[in-house]
Amino acid sequence: MTTTVAAPTTSSAPLAKAKVHRSWTQHGLLFVAPFLLLYVAFLVWPTLLGLRMSFSSVNIAGGNDNLVGFGNYAEAFGDPRMWRSLWNTLVFTVLSTIPLVLLGLLMALLVHNLRFVQWLWRLSFFGPFLLPSAVVSILWLQMIYPPEYGLLNGTLGTDILWLGDPGWAMWSVVLTTVWWTVGFNFLLYLAALQSIPQHLYEAAAIDGASAWDKLRSITLPMLSRTTALIVVLQLLASLKVFDQIYLMTGGGPEDSTRPIIEYAYDMGFTGYRIGYASAVSYILFVLIVVVSLAQLRLFRKREEASS
Repeated sequence: MTTTVAAPTTSSAPLAKAKVHRSWTQHGLLFVAPFLLLYVAFLVWPTLLGLRMSFSSVNIAGGNDNLVGFGNYAEAFGDPRMWRSLWNTLVFTVLSTIPLVLLGLLMALLVHNLRFVQWLWRLSFFGPFLLPSAVVSILWLQMIYPPEYGLLNGTLGTDILWLGDPGWAMWSVVLTTVWWTVGFNFLLYLAALQSIPQHLYEAAAIDGASAWDKLRSITLPMLSRTTALIVVLQLLASLKVFDQIYLMTGGGPEDSTRPIIEYAYDMGFTGYRIGYASAVSYILFVLIVVVSLAQLRLFRKREEASS
């Protein structure tokens, strides 16, 4: 008498894998649920609410909350004060981005090639970035820029109203911003420099390359990705400038330094026009998105061309 043993079926294997995958998905959702709730509550929902407000006449002092369509946007595009604040923002972005990138690179090259007390140089260059904007603003207001006893006028032997003259105010804010934030770019460049393989420089030295040749042919090309990242981050940060200008000049003198975020703040919390302020904010939002996409596309084309 023979007995037949049934062959094991494999149809249950996909079912078991599906159950395991579903279990992992459920556990993963449980882990990320607190973050998702906070993300939706404090970012997604306010963004959608602000977009809705930009199409309404909502007023912080009360009144009717009526939909006005694109009326707020039409008013903003026809407001010369909005264009002036947007122009100030663009001027600040150009004046601050270029030195912040170049000085960050030069400082990183200097520290990377030093062979003594590197920790002191790193601390000195990066230290100001750790200070709050209020501390930096008060420091420069009380010690550097006062026309009578300020360090800058005392050193140069001048009596310039650095923050009171429309011709100097923007340059003064840019100088303060560069001193305050260049340490972040310096740190990114220094980390990138330390990751460059040393054998590339050794091979170049064997071929008789000079220090300039190594910098031009090895260092700068290897830092191209870091430079792209720094430029994008710096553009975004400069377009969103508010703290130091608001604390140091209040947008003056004669609105020569007022950025678009401060203009939106004034319209919303001084003029009580939340709907109009939201429209101005979304104009800036679209500008930031366009600039970011343009920069990423430009650097991507450069990488494709170089490869």
